[in-house]
Amino acid sequence: MSRTLSTAVQEAIQQDVVYPFFAVELVFDVPNTLRLWTGLGTLIYEGNEWFGTGNMLEVSTVEETMQIAASGLSLTLSGVPSEVVSLALQEPYQGRICNVYFGMFAYGALQQEDEAYILMQDGAKIGLELRETGVTEIFTGYMDQMEITEDPETSTIRLSVENKLIDLERQRVARYTSEYQKSLYPLDRGLEFVESIQDLKLTWGRSAQ
Repeated sequence: MSRTLSTAVQEAIQQDVVYPFFAVELVFDVPNTLRLWTGLGTLIYEGNEWFGTGNMLEVSTVEETMQIAASGLSLTLSGVPSEVVSLALQEPYQGRICNVYFGMFAYGALQQEDEAYILMQDGAKIGLELRETGVTEIFTGYMDQMEITEDPETSTIRLSVENKLIDLERQRVARYTSEYQKSLYPLDRGLEFVESIQDLKLTWGRSAQ
């Protein structure tokens, strides 16, 4: 499935120097949402804080085809302290939403609608240009499996993410029974007599002998 880039991204690509980046949003149970991006410092975008990971965050290839295919991806975060690994193991993650965005800096400024800036570690702010957004969602799916590789001081976390299209491959089991119908609509009595009429013989158009 093809995807259209925003006008701002298309314009930025034409510049002599561009600074592309990825941003990842992991939506855990409320209110825990983790937002990371592949730059340095904290990116304030549309009222949300995206924490910079530099080259420690790696996003695998995002595949899209003309056919309807559920192609997933993987996220790898390296240099993770041991105490953070223990938190990752405790947090329910399977089936939670993961969004991946592609953004671009042009002329050293992020093109977007609302006021935003990059907050550096020393407290300095780099203001971002007020223009049409240069961030595009390129993938959305469900967190699936987490693999952790431990080293003496730090660890590497690899998270596989399924495409939302995987839902098309899951069976939808439904029964034409009164019990199943009432599990969806408790007051619906439309299927109450389904079982009783299965083997019922009806006389139509003539008197019974």
